Amino acid sequence: NRWCLGKPFEACRQRAAPENRAPAAVITVIQRVLRASVTVAGETTGAIGPGLLLLIGVERGDTAADADTTARKVAALRCFPGRTPMDRTVGELGGGCLCVSQFTLAAELAEGNRPSFSAAASPDLAEPLYLRVIEQLAAAGLTTARGRFGASMAVDLCNDGPVTFIL
Repeated sequence: NRWCLGKPFEACRQRAAPENRAPAAVITVIQRVLRASVTVAGETTGAIGPGLLLLIGVERGDTAADADTTARKVAALRCFPGRTPMDRTVGELGGGCLCVSQFTLAAELAEGNRPSFSAAASPDLAEPLYLRVIEQLAAAGLTTARGRFGASMAVDLCNDGPVTFIL
């Protein structure tokens, strides 16, 4: 058996029913970038200069409160150099956030060789939460750009650092 924080590995991935838990963050890979862009069918749908590339994976059980928590944590994340290597927020930098939906972050790889996406939210539930993260980042005063939900996208980025976090 694999273990995570003293519990069986699968127990770490399980969430309480939404009405019985405090808001958590939507699973998000955060990459500090010098620039990033996303292209769909040859058309650039979003691009930023210095800032954060956010790969956002909505899972079953995620709520609007989780999307709000995600945006709040990203906006407050001190991951840009200032007086110290991790001192300034993306807003203080004047940078942007490129938000890309990525349901594959919800993949379960514990058994077999083919990923299972049973933990991923259905598109009709995931898209509004993905859009809510973007709306809340914009409401916090951040410049946002995005990919196209559900599309096959080409993401181009130049990592800065590299600095990468999983929220």
